Amino acid sequence: MMNFLPGPIIGIISFLLYVINTIVCASLIFPLALLKLVFPVEKWRNSCNRVLNELGIYWIACNNANLRLTKKIRWDVIGIDGLDPDEWYLVLSNHQSWVDILVLQKIFHRRIPFLKFFLKKELIWVPIMGLAWWALEFPFMKRYTAEYLKRHPEHMGRDLEITKKACERFKKIPISVMNFVEGTRFTPQKHKRQKSPHANLLRPKAGGVAFVLSAMGDQLHYILDVTIVYPRGVMSFWEFICAGTNEIIVRVEALPVTKDLIGDYSDDPEFRDHFQHWLNALWTKKDVAIEELCRERKMAA
Repeated sequence: MMNFLPGPIIGIISFLLYVINTIVCASLIFPLALLKLVFPVEKWRNSCNRVLNELGIYWIACNNANLRLTKKIRWDVIGIDGLDPDEWYLVLSNHQSWVDILVLQKIFHRRIPFLKFFLKKELIWVPIMGLAWWALEFPFMKRYTAEYLKRHPEHMGRDLEITKKACERFKKIPISVMNFVEGTRFTPQKHKRQKSPHANLLRPKAGGVAFVLSAMGDQLHYILDVTIVYPRGVMSFWEFICAGTNEIIVRVEALPVTKDLIGDYSDDPEFRDHFQHWLNALWTKKDVAIEELCRERKMAA
């Protein structure tokens, strides 16, 4: 650990280690992804995807080593025992910062299959990482505003169709499908604009989750409901890698995928109402848990 160094120096060292790790792993991922494109035979593609996922897991392992080397973090994690790396999972989490991704990768490393996120289409242009996400078959989604869909109704449901196609690919090998249900990072401004009924969360978006369950319900046996809390306050990625010490609380609850959670979200109004009620209830419970965890930390301080 490098607590004796000034914060910006720790941040620069940590950032360089992330960059080096990403370049090295990407240099191994890109050639294999190209071979997968050149020989589009299903058995060959599945073998390539297994190796690509292992390279992704190796990348995460090195990132976790970076965390251990450059900072002292007090981890308070409950609920990850008994998970299976050969199982399929749908992971739902609140979203506050890019740091959330590092946290999820750290706590689930080698405990569940390689995490795959739904990403905004624009992120494919991120240097190196964008192509790496594409090679690893992370699904890219184009999000449309309500105003845009009013002007272009022909695009209605296109993002959900992308979700469905991505899930078809995920059936081949064990995978963990990650969904930040709020659709964007929490900020006080977004919270106010949405008029969210939750004190610490934005409104959850049910459509994407429902489509994942509909497409993969025969393989997804558990939903991992993840709650992330930063008792010292939410940090940007740069602030986090500059901090020598930190504290992170994570609570994970494995929920069974029951038959009532699988249905036709688009064309069945009764099921849609039921699913939205289920997800809103889950988010209300999560909001209460965040309040309790924050109150406990304040009392212990």
